[in-house]
Amino acid sequence: MPTHPIWLSAAAGDAGANAPQPEGGQPSTAQRLPQVLLVEDNHINQVVALEFLALMGVQARLAKNGIEALAACAEAAPDLVLMDIQMPGMDGLECARRLRAQQREGKLANFPILALTAHALDADVAASMDAGMDEHLTKPLDFVALRTRLQRWLKLPEPN
Repeated sequence: MPTHPIWLSAAAGDAGANAPQPEGGQPSTAQRLPQVLLVEDNHINQVVALEFLALMGVQARLAKNGIEALAACAEAAPDLVLMDIQMPGMDGLECARRLRAQQREGKLANFPILALTAHALDADVAASMDAGMDEHLTKPLDFVALRTRLQRWLKLPEPN
């Protein structure tokens, strides 16, 4: 039996998005919610970001470091990655470089990667861009700013 990634159905607050699909394997694009991989090692930042994503109505998945992020993307490519920079094991810059290399080699679908860090100096932004990030967001996360940035890359569900 094939394994499927567990996406948190942010709109419903559960893992219902992992339910088996009818023949063909995928829901229609009209009903498919954007899928975001959050790569974050800090528990408080995880809770805040996942709650923000839930309020935006997207499906979210969590990886706690770059190594987990590479595995999660190989299992099921997300529509967008929110990548912390400083993490144990493999940091976000190295992870972004490896994801971009896999995309160039045709081993992985293309998707935007947004850096998520407390570091906001010009050198930090440059390091993110050099590693292959598409944007550089700073912490603490602001809901409106995050939603605005995500809307550049994803079609977010309309708020209820």
